[in-house]
Amino acid sequence: MASVAAGYLPILLFVAVALLLSTAFVVLPMIVSRLTGAANPYPDKLAEYECGFPAFEDSRSQFDVRFYLIAILFIVFDLEAAFLYPWAVSLGAIGFGGWLAMMIFLAELTLGFVYAWKKGALDWE
Repeated sequence: MASVAAGYLPILLFVAVALLLSTAFVVLPMIVSRLTGAANPYPDKLAEYECGFPAFEDSRSQFDVRFYLIAILFIVFDLEAAFLYPWAVSLGAIGFGGWLAMMIFLAELTLGFVYAWKKGALDWE
């Protein structure tokens, strides 16, 4: 019975250290910010510092939907490139079936790209 409990001792030690470190990483920055005055905002601290002048409009204004469409197209074609490299490396091993599957995949992506292009998703004004 004692040997079974001793087997769990490293796991319990690991969990205790993990809890201690995670608590320290959460609590210590809050304590330091209270002691250094970082939690005491005043107008100079709240001023715009990224661009140097006040914003023209509300910072929560909505983006144009074309921005999201181009972002999605970028992700799709980035994933396509990620699939092409291992396919090209293993082309000799996967044979004609693997080649045909990739050609169907590329044809579907090409059709989707042409559709988005014809719908005007890539036009920017």
